[in-house]
Amino acid sequence: MQVVYEDNHIIIVQKTSGEIVQGDKTGDRTLADDVKAYIKEAYAKPGEVFLGVVHRLDRPVSGLVVFARTSKALSRLNDMFRNGEVKKTYWAVVKNAPIPAEATLTHWLTRNEKQNKSYASATEKKDAKKAVLRYRTLSHADNYSLVEVELLTGRHHQIRCQLSAIGCPIKGDLKYGAQRSNPDGSISLLARSVEFIHPVSKQPIHIESSIPDDPLWTALTQTI
Repeated sequence: MQVVYEDNHIIIVQKTSGEIVQGDKTGDRTLADDVKAYIKEAYAKPGEVFLGVVHRLDRPVSGLVVFARTSKALSRLNDMFRNGEVKKTYWAVVKNAPIPAEATLTHWLTRNEKQNKSYASATEKKDAKKAVLRYRTLSHADNYSLVEVELLTGRHHQIRCQLSAIGCPIKGDLKYGAQRSNPDGSISLLARSVEFIHPVSKQPIHIESSIPDDPLWTALTQTI
C-alpha cells in the first residue's frame, strides 16, 4: 500500500494486486485495515479510526482506491460515485487489438454468484444490468495492446467481461479468456486515475497511479 494523497477528509492509496479492499469470506487482512493502521500511527489516533469505503477494486487489480476519513466526506463521496461525478480511468493490457481502435461498448451483464463471474449479452435480457464503457487504444507491443477505459456504469467485473466479449481478454485474466495467468496472480488491469471535486474543500482533485514494474507495461507506455 502506498499513500498518494491525503488530507483531513479523504485518503487515496495505491493498491497492489492481491490485496482485498474490504473483508470477504477468506478472512484475509484488508487494504482498509492497512489504511486504518497507517492513520492511527501517523496521527497518533486514540481508539478506533474512522474509515469509509466508497468503492472497490477486484482483488487481482492494482491502482487507486479512494477512502473517506470523515462521515461528512463518506456521505458526499457515496453520492458523487452514485451520480457519476467521479471520473475513473483504467488502463488494461489486452490480447489482440480492439476493432475499432476507439468505441463505446454497451452490453447487458448477467452475474453468476456461484461462479463469481458475469456474462455479457449484446441484447437486453431479463435480470441483466446495462453496462456501458468507453475505450481507446493507446499503443501496441507484440501480441498485446494497451487500452484506456472510462467506466460509465459500475457493474460486477464490467471491464473484464466487456473487453473479453469483443475478443480482447485482459492479460492474466483466466476467468475471462486469457490463455495463461500472470506469474504473480495479478491481471493486467490498473485503476490509472481518479478525478473529482473535493467533497468538502470543493477543490479539483486529479490523481494518477504509477505504472506496474513490468517489461510489457514499460514497452506499452514508453511511447505515450
